[in-house]
Amino acid sequence: MDLSDLRIFRAVVREGGVTRAAERLHRVQSNVTTRVRQLEEDLGVGLFIREGKRLHLAPAGRVLIDYADQLLALAEEARNAVHDPRPRGLFRIGSMESTAAVRLPAPLSEYHRRHPEVTLELRTGNPQQLATAILAGELDAALVAEPIADAPFEKALAFEEELVIVAAADHPPIGRHGAVPRTVLTFEPGCPHRRRLEAWYGNLGAMPERTIQMSSYLTMLGCVVAGMGISLVPRCVLSTFPERKRLSVHALPPGQDRAETVLIWRKGANSPKIDALSDILKTRKRGTT
Repeated sequence: MDLSDLRIFRAVVREGGVTRAAERLHRVQSNVTTRVRQLEEDLGVGLFIREGKRLHLAPAGRVLIDYADQLLALAEEARNAVHDPRPRGLFRIGSMESTAAVRLPAPLSEYHRRHPEVTLELRTGNPQQLATAILAGELDAALVAEPIADAPFEKALAFEEELVIVAAADHPPIGRHGAVPRTVLTFEPGCPHRRRLEAWYGNLGAMPERTIQMSSYLTMLGCVVAGMGISLVPRCVLSTFPERKRLSVHALPPGQDRAETVLIWRKGANSPKIDALSDILKTRKRGTT
């Protein structure tokens, strides 16, 4: 049973016979008759009671016509939806935790206001996890820190972050002419800020003695305040931390202190929902430069 069979069946019912249905569908009568019989054979029931050349709906035909109307209406709705330039439906977005906590509330609020027919769903993770989820079809787009592979993705610049090292308020200067802390607090392997911190240590010819893995920025910053170690974070995260005054902030060398966050999606999988988010991010970025 396919949609074209249902269209022919419905036309026969609405037009009251094969002849007028064939005229309406611009088909020959024999083709309409054949398709109706094929539909009956496929379903294993008679859809019409035949009295000579006259057709009357059989009980099974009365049941099917209601379903045919619903299925054809749904097919038309689906056809219109895939060609609709308006964002609509479920939009599955991925984001790094820092971006989700600090950068996304305002753009997503604006997105919801502009496009109420879209249902937003957010997942956090590191760039590697989010990129894998996009390629697996689990996410539509994600906000991740560069570097990210070019081949499978399309990208749009979203934010530029300043990265800083944070330590307890009484910590001495950190860096080439200061202390090299022995303990670092980071996220799991795959976090771009962890890789940046490891590269910073490498440039100093040193490595931390201990690496403590955390699951959230608030926990991480709280442990930094307690003197458990140092961490590398986007400066924007500090605005959300209530104990900000109990931290000291240490600059990274030029060239190591900036990170770009990009919106990525699978190549060939662009959509009005992604375009709408990209437009909002571009507009907000222009407003801050």
